[in-house]
Amino acid sequence: MKINKVIAVLVLLLVSVFSFAQGGKKLDKIIKRDYQIIECTIAKMSDKTVEYSLPGETLQISLDVSQIARIDFASGRSQTFDVSASNTSSNTTSNNSGQNVASADMKPNTIAVLPIPYVNADTQESSEDMAKFAQNDIYNKLIDKSANIFPLTVQDLRTTNSLLHKAGIDHTNIDETPIEDLEKILGVDNIVAAKVSYTIGSGTTATTYNSGNAKVSDNNKKVKTNDISTTTANTQVYYYYTVYFDMYKNATKIYSQTRKPFLAIKDSWMDSITYLLKRSPIYVKK
Repeated sequence: MKINKVIAVLVLLLVSVFSFAQGGKKLDKIIKRDYQIIECTIAKMSDKTVEYSLPGETLQISLDVSQIARIDFASGRSQTFDVSASNTSSNTTSNNSGQNVASADMKPNTIAVLPIPYVNADTQESSEDMAKFAQNDIYNKLIDKSANIFPLTVQDLRTTNSLLHKAGIDHTNIDETPIEDLEKILGVDNIVAAKVSYTIGSGTTATTYNSGNAKVSDNNKKVKTNDISTTTANTQVYYYYTVYFDMYKNATKIYSQTRKPFLAIKDSWMDSITYLLKRSPIYVKK
């Protein structure tokens, strides 16, 4: 029994010594943007690099701060690194006002749907609500047919509109911005750019209804007839659309069509969009 107790005490002492040796010195922790964690001793820091050495080594390693998300120091202090500002300044393009705006990271084989100007050709008035509705219509059509446009993926509308908003671009000035600038701003290599122009007309048709009421006189010899005529006017509104439809790849126009719907009804432009999409070079029948 005494021997067992001695052995147990020795084991505990060895474990304590080992733990002290391992944990006697706290290490700094570098958390990289790719989620890798480096336990080390930081020797020097600057605006551009962090120099550190690994446990048991004297060699100093240099790491660019753009790769670092956070450093947890052995003292308990933490420092977070935000390099968005430096990235923006080195990767910019100009908007319609000549101001520098950030360019998004390029995502190959990605297509963005621009806001669709929806313009009354007579008054030149543009509807913001219809511009968003038309953009959403094309976006949904592409999403529904994602298998037919493979390997292309469709950029989320929130991302597209947010990036355009930051650059000061909307449905009123989208046509004034070069496609190559739009591709840089949105970070895509494919773009759908369309426009819906329309005029409104009307026509009136008249329908007449006749009815007669017969009345017998008291002596049963004379018959009186009252003829009643009613005319009803119906006014029909007609929408005459022209849909302009363009596709770009790497700033080069690869498809351009103009189509007028066969029917002059309010939503007939949507049928033209479907027709043009299915005949575009990105669409493959399955």
